[in-house]
Amino acid sequence: MLRLLLALSTALAAGGDGWKRPPPPIERVLLAAPPPTTLAAPGGEKLFLLTPVQYPPLSDLAVPYMALAGRRIDPRNGAPWGTNGFVGLATIDVKTGRRTDLALPEGARVLDWTFSADGRRLALAVRHDDAIRLYVSEDGSRPAQVANLRVNVVLGGVLRFMPDQRTLAVLARVEDGSAPPLEPPVPFGPFVSESSGASAASTYEARDLLRTSFDDQLFSWWATSRVVLVDTHSGKFRTIGQSGPLADVTPSPDGKWLLVERLQGPWSHRTTWDQFTTRFELWDLLGNPREAARRPMAENVPIHGVPEGPRSVHWQQNTDATLVWTEALDGGDPTRDAQHRDRLMARNADLAEPARELFRAAHRVRSVSYGDAGLVLVEEYERERRWRHVWTMDARFGSASAKPWFDLSVNDDYADPGRPLRERTPDGRVLLVQDKDALWFTGDGASPKGDRPFLDRRVIGAPTATRVFRSAPDRYERFIGFVGDDRERLLVRSESETSPPGVVVATTKGAVRDPGAGEAVLERTDERLYAGADPTPELRRIEQRIVTYEREDGVPLSFHLYLPPDHEPGKPLPTVVYAYPREYSDPATAGQVQGSDHTFLRLRGPSHLFYLLDGYAVLDQTAMPVLGDPDTAYDTFVDQLVMDARAAIAKAVEIGVTDPRHVGVIGHSHGGLMVATLLAHSDLFEAGVARSGAYNHTIRPFGYQNERRTLWEAQASYLAMSPTMFAPQLEEPILIVHGAADQNPGTIPFQSERLYDAVRGTGGTARLVMLPYEGHGYVARESVEHVLAEQLEWFDRYVK
Repeated sequence: MLRLLLALSTALAAGGDGWKRPPPPIERVLLAAPPPTTLAAPGGEKLFLLTPVQYPPLSDLAVPYMALAGRRIDPRNGAPWGTNGFVGLATIDVKTGRRTDLALPEGARVLDWTFSADGRRLALAVRHDDAIRLYVSEDGSRPAQVANLRVNVVLGGVLRFMPDQRTLAVLARVEDGSAPPLEPPVPFGPFVSESSGASAASTYEARDLLRTSFDDQLFSWWATSRVVLVDTHSGKFRTIGQSGPLADVTPSPDGKWLLVERLQGPWSHRTTWDQFTTRFELWDLLGNPREAARRPMAENVPIHGVPEGPRSVHWQQNTDATLVWTEALDGGDPTRDAQHRDRLMARNADLAEPARELFRAAHRVRSVSYGDAGLVLVEEYERERRWRHVWTMDARFGSASAKPWFDLSVNDDYADPGRPLRERTPDGRVLLVQDKDALWFTGDGASPKGDRPFLDRRVIGAPTATRVFRSAPDRYERFIGFVGDDRERLLVRSESETSPPGVVVATTKGAVRDPGAGEAVLERTDERLYAGADPTPELRRIEQRIVTYEREDGVPLSFHLYLPPDHEPGKPLPTVVYAYPREYSDPATAGQVQGSDHTFLRLRGPSHLFYLLDGYAVLDQTAMPVLGDPDTAYDTFVDQLVMDARAAIAKAVEIGVTDPRHVGVIGHSHGGLMVATLLAHSDLFEAGVARSGAYNHTIRPFGYQNERRTLWEAQASYLAMSPTMFAPQLEEPILIVHGAADQNPGTIPFQSERLYDAVRGTGGTARLVMLPYEGHGYVARESVEHVLAEQLEWFDRYVK
């Protein structure tokens, strides 16, 4: 298997024209130092800055990986294949502003982390060439390896602090001297799959599946972990319980139990590991197990449905030791008539009594959060209307105490109350940030003038809120966390078009006189804590603003307009349109403005915004809504897409920035489909760039994107949504780009190969670029530079 995966990408690499690079001015911007990822430690007394690996060399991706049950594993160390991680770590003391750089071992990369509840300890899963090791930074010190363990991240969850906030529960590799099984020189037999009498089921997740008995053995070996309790101060550890294919371990709030998720064979060759039979075990701290719940194998999950049996099993955070999980009441099938679709179940850790029903939901349960004194927030998703329902409930009294709080479209960004804040208590419980009868919410703050993030204090059940913080109208600012316990000092990430992202400590005190609708009611004073650098000052000469307009049927739309440096006002420019189509149920939400024109512009990856440095105007985040009934919206996808694009170009021409004879379109994934569709069904564009898309939906017949019907229920729609079928109409030049190792089940690489063959075979103009070793997004420096060069050359030839 490893040889096959390696040979495939090697053959692709050998068939090209060599690696290209963009012009030096563009390459300089591309390779500029990235900003750090900012982490606020609990309590807000320390800020951690993580430096990402921006563009790893292609040689990092060229390492053969193991494709096992939906996971791609680096056989050298068990790390997720293709994960970049972080190479730098620094801390800032919020009180003094002092920054300390914390060196990591040479060549090491941080893959995962977790804080202790008091913020004193930061535990890190650090990738080395041969293993993933455990490190801890204590009181802002340099991270030190605390135990000679190999951490196992193959199935995900690995680092959990116990309630004492000193002991760490870790999933670690079994140190028994064994080696992975060797692939037999001759297969054990052919690949065989059989089905009989099954109902229509989702096949979307069918990627990188197990196929042979050898794959089964390999998955079993790599998935096997042991539970280890580590004293992060002394470095001593002890192994408890029985090892096996363990997916997660989570301590109970009182610290007396561990919830352990154990996969059980036989392994399926039809679905990914997260749908395998799972035992939810309760261990005492000596490792003695008892089964609390079980989820059966889920090979036949209905289209857009959920598995039967317990899902999202977790600890109820406002009790000592009670498990809560969600169960489907409709067989997991969203098309089945049902008065209630889900229910929440609860069971005490002593298992003395069977599970009891906590809440019965009319729609699918999306999330559960916990507050003080039994408070529970339950969010439901209503599929029929794309609607969001939020309930408050007292867990002690169940459904009888449930009261509705929010009820709105999931697409209504203007009315979005935000997400409730959560925090860790001193013993590690994750509870809603609650002040007596009020909760705290933060959100994007979408508005007709763009996003202005906010922080609200909202009385439980109340329709209105007290706005404590809102981004300044001429900046883009986001709440990061509280400093201390008084809720008056806030950590805020702040930036503008001309100032790079930094962090300020905002103190909110004193009432504002006549604050105005939607504005903060408290005065604010700022103290700068951290200021970022500007590695690309040439980008500050780029002009950006939000433009609103309507399409011909009156649906409101918008795009973010970017103009190149030193643009001459009134002079029309060659223009690039970038978009990603989305589905909506009503025009009011379809036209809502998204994003902000006060962000600090930074270009990274094969971004379409690099066209700005080549003299193009760019219409970014161009609204491409598809309105209609969620069950049939794709029936009018093509017509609406053409209307959307026509309206955007017309507006750009009207305001004098676009020459309509020189417009190109670019998109990625579903946006790649959009590009091919627009070129096949309109004459609005001179050329297009379609990246990592799917162009023939008849080969994924059980639903795609948000399509809810099968191919046999909506043949005409599936065909209309498949531009490969309209290759003779693709008369404008199209550049098709795809990662040869695309892991996204919906965008298998041969989708691009077949589109190219169809266009070429019908006499069209096309170029196919297959990137060796790359996934759905492109990360290696060689790949990113090459795609940028190809994109620029293509539009310079056919659009400019």
